[in-house]
Amino acid sequence: QVQLVESGGGSVEAGGSLRLSCVFSGYLYMKNCLVWFRQAPGKEREGVASIASDGRTNYADSVKGRFTISRDNAKNTVYLQMSSLKPEDTAMYYCAAGPFLTCRYTVPRNGMDYWGKGTLVTISS
Repeated sequence: QVQLVESGGGSVEAGGSLRLSCVFSGYLYMKNCLVWFRQAPGKEREGVASIASDGRTNYADSVKGRFTISRDNAKNTVYLQMSSLKPEDTAMYYCAAGPFLTCRYTVPRNGMDYWGKGTLVTISS
């Protein structure tokens, strides 16, 4: 059974940084497209960053240059390093895994096979 567990969320002031982690269990880690999504209050869940099994990354314009997605194969973990945080980054952040050969942050939510329960990020102005 594949499980995803996020951690690293918290409350910081604008301009600060956080690093989110998502630990995978199960054999699918090496084969899947991994995506960080976020959902702000009253808004739809949106993808912000993706990393393919070959390490290629892709970012939403709203986070490009501020967020970095990476993976540590030895630790079965994918990270989201977030810097220069803004109040509009406030959201619940989720990691998800899906079978997409073309791995981008725009992959459809309903195509993702596995989801974590999320970690809350709150940015104060």
